[in-house]
Amino acid sequence: MTDLSGKGALVTGGSRGIGRAVVERLAADGAQVVFTYRSDADAAREVTESTGAHAVQADQGSRTDLDRLFAEAEKILPGLDILVNNAAESTPTLIGDIDDEAFDRVFTVNAKATFLAIQWAGRVMRDGGRIINVSTLNTAMPAPGLTLYAGSKAAVEQFAKVAARELGGRGITVNAVSPGATDTDLLRSTNPPEALATIPAYTALQRLGTPADVASVIALLCSPDAAWLTGQNLLATGGLFL
Repeated sequence: MTDLSGKGALVTGGSRGIGRAVVERLAADGAQVVFTYRSDADAAREVTESTGAHAVQADQGSRTDLDRLFAEAEKILPGLDILVNNAAESTPTLIGDIDDEAFDRVFTVNAKATFLAIQWAGRVMRDGGRIINVSTLNTAMPAPGLTLYAGSKAAVEQFAKVAARELGGRGITVNAVSPGATDTDLLRSTNPPEALATIPAYTALQRLGTPADVASVIALLCSPDAAWLTGQNLLATGGLFL
């Protein structure tokens, strides 16, 4: 565990899956956490009650919601020290079936919202802060139907590299974390059971990842020991397809 007492953290998409595990881990490590959720108020309430974190309803596709989120976070947190850009949208669609609305929605939620959060953090984050963008192994191993998801996540990996250069003079590190097959509701809803059953055989650690596994990698990047690690994309995959 890392002592994050006195640190303020914002986690987007923190009511379920990897985001929820990140909120739980950072709160357990002593950080004061604000997290966002889009629509599941009951799930957000559960996280709040179990961690003491503060939930803010926000659609990552709405600039108005994001501006309100940033303003609320500044009021609630003792200062911004950690930003985890986790919220994302993925609806597998073949290239020929993608329309303008779908393209704009996915790139706005996944890429533009992450960019705006980094831009805001660059203004208000305390020196020595940490920014982590959650990406995906699919940027390195794309599959049919994942054009929008993989493309938008590739953008957030590049945002991390450029922001690392721009903010490094203040001791702020910026990294990406790319989970592999992680046992979440999203994974199980988009893959048949027989496909999931084959994944451990292709993974060095011989199992599916868990949200807590990925949260531990993110917590590592938030720690003082990661002060010399920036501009990187860590593959948190358990050794999937080495």
